[in-house]
Amino acid sequence: MPLSAPRGARRRKLRRRADMPLLGGARPPIAALLALLLLVAGATALVLGDHDRSAVDKAVLSSQQRVAEDGALALRASLDESVTDLQRAAALFAGPEAVPADTVLDKLGKVYNKWRGLAVIDPGSGALLAARGETIPLADSLANGTSKQDKTGKQDGKDGGAPAPRLVKLPSGDTRMLVTAALRGGDKPRLLVASGTLNVPGISTGENRSLLVVDSAGTVLAKDGPSIARTAWAKRAAKTAAAASGKIPEPGGHPGASGNLMGGTDKHRTAVGYAAAGRAPGESSPAGGLGLSVVTSVKVTEDAKAVRTQAFGLVAAAVLLLLAVLVTWILIRTVQRPLIHLYLESRRLGRGELDRPVRSFRGREPARVGAALESLRGQLLGGRPTRTGRARGGIGTRTTVIVCGVVLLAWAAPLLLLLNRAGSGVTVPKQLVEDQRRRTDTAADRVRKALNEGWADVASVAQIVGAGGGKEDGKDTGKENAGAESATKAVLQTTLREHPRYRSVYVLDAGGKVLTRAGAAPRHPAGRKPYADSVAQLNTSGKEPAVAAYAAVPGGKGRTVVGEYDPQFLISMVTRPGLGQVWLVDDKHRVLAADRQHGFRAFSKLPGGHLDDLATKARKDTNGTSLLHRTSGGSSLAAAAAFTGGGAVRDLGWQVVSEQPASWLELPEYTAQRHTMLAGLLGVTAAVACLGWLHIIVVRPLRTLADQAEALAGGDRKTVLFPQHHDEAGAVVRNLELIRQQLRTAERPTAGRN
Repeated sequence: MPLSAPRGARRRKLRRRADMPLLGGARPPIAALLALLLLVAGATALVLGDHDRSAVDKAVLSSQQRVAEDGALALRASLDESVTDLQRAAALFAGPEAVPADTVLDKLGKVYNKWRGLAVIDPGSGALLAARGETIPLADSLANGTSKQDKTGKQDGKDGGAPAPRLVKLPSGDTRMLVTAALRGGDKPRLLVASGTLNVPGISTGENRSLLVVDSAGTVLAKDGPSIARTAWAKRAAKTAAAASGKIPEPGGHPGASGNLMGGTDKHRTAVGYAAAGRAPGESSPAGGLGLSVVTSVKVTEDAKAVRTQAFGLVAAAVLLLLAVLVTWILIRTVQRPLIHLYLESRRLGRGELDRPVRSFRGREPARVGAALESLRGQLLGGRPTRTGRARGGIGTRTTVIVCGVVLLAWAAPLLLLLNRAGSGVTVPKQLVEDQRRRTDTAADRVRKALNEGWADVASVAQIVGAGGGKEDGKDTGKENAGAESATKAVLQTTLREHPRYRSVYVLDAGGKVLTRAGAAPRHPAGRKPYADSVAQLNTSGKEPAVAAYAAVPGGKGRTVVGEYDPQFLISMVTRPGLGQVWLVDDKHRVLAADRQHGFRAFSKLPGGHLDDLATKARKDTNGTSLLHRTSGGSSLAAAAAFTGGGAVRDLGWQVVSEQPASWLELPEYTAQRHTMLAGLLGVTAAVACLGWLHIIVVRPLRTLADQAEALAGGDRKTVLFPQHHDEAGAVVRNLELIRQQLRTAERPTAGRN
């Protein structure tokens, strides 16, 4: 007998546990909150460690990689433009009759001055038909690419049998790129061959910077700047680039392998950046298959200071651990346990165990439900419905959850908004300021060359229009003029289709009247004479800038071919990752284009007087200028570079201006700030998510449960109670429904006797 009672009590306890819901309710959000807060505390202790000199080295290395990527893109674009220019120029000479070889070379020489040598050869016999400039190695021009002729005399293969671009070495030791294009016209095929110099990209070098162009074997093909272990760095960078050449680039990243290296001793360190002038999968780039890479190296002269944040991280993690334990204990005591006890009490009453009173509860909603259960116990014993059991005192469950949230936000908000701020006194390495200037100068040179190349394309079209256009001396028949106009329009349409940089191409007469056009409506001012051979800015206000290249038609009596640049082309020229905000401005510092990420409003002013002053100063410095701009809100790297080098854009007076917040750099102070903000953000997310979950799943149903229990205790026997969730609150609702049914059954005989 003594053992039977404890064994029975254990059985009853096990049955109660089996009836308790295991999923949902207060336990999952409370457990999740504790687990997430422990993870946030651990992450805070880990990420807020000390940052030594390697963090500064990382910022400088990333900058060198960006410089190399800019150079690789500029190199590839320049070589690709040379290839496409020759191919398009050769296509413009196509016709039923062959244009004399000397005429072809003379016309090309008047338009393009980029090629060191030009030649027209017979691909079948290898005979030289005409030549200009330096001697071109004919054997290399015909090797590895010339297709065999069929019986009709035509050549199979891509581009009519023209070999792919290749690099050759002259007896003098200089490297040349040979470009070939098929000259179509007449019955006999011919090849147009051009040799171009392989120059380093337009990146300014100084006393500490070396710039190299290397092939896949690491052989230096072009160089600029002082020698900083050129051979060793070139071979190592080329080997690394070749090993990563098969990887697919990230979206928006550099189309080719790129990276950085750090070498040397502690006192004499060298930062190296490399980038392959390759092409992304599916991208068409003749120069992308040459295996070229750009390597830049610079001596790191500054010694960085370590940033100590480990103690701060440990203290913050310890405080969060204490708060996590405290908040969990409060929620268990005020939310989870009262719900479990309410379930047990309601279950007892639903089973008819009315021998002892319902226990008292702390907290507003549990106390209300407990008082209602006590009133219902009395009614089950024969009492009358009463509202005397209503309890309004105590702290509500919602208030408890809000207080817990405020406690956790009091830890997270300072980390997110106030603590461990870098401020404006962060030491920014001078190398990063110089790299901002060099990259801005490279961007300006890139835009300048692109505009000049566009003018050269328009000038080549003008040469063709002058050779085949209609005559205006009144002696030609209308049929001949109509044929010439049709041929001119076909040339314009071909040019527009093959040159995505233009929005429209058209021909003007001496008075500015449009004779023939292809593409969008011309924006040349009506009634104004054409500009002289140059690139001109057509407006200073409006929704978008209008920029056009003008090239006079030789012997055309004032006729001029105009190619209007697409504004998106200008935007693409100034968009470079890691350079911050970039603007292309005119001589009055009005914005003509900006990078895609930030956008712009045409002809607006630069956002800041310091940028205007910087742009004014840059006009006097051929290599551009830069500064570290400090304000109370932080620091920024700003640079400006004017167009230099002449060409068709010499009279524009345009500049490229860039500004990058120093907080975007990978410096240890800003890294510690970002990590601190991340820890605060994680804390806010964990608190809001879990406490919001608890409020939706537990607090709101508990308030509704209190109203239902009081209504039932007050005599409402008609409202059927349905549980919304299978959790503690839902289990109490089910038990209340059982009690309601018992009371309703007990009241029916009494009503019948009355």
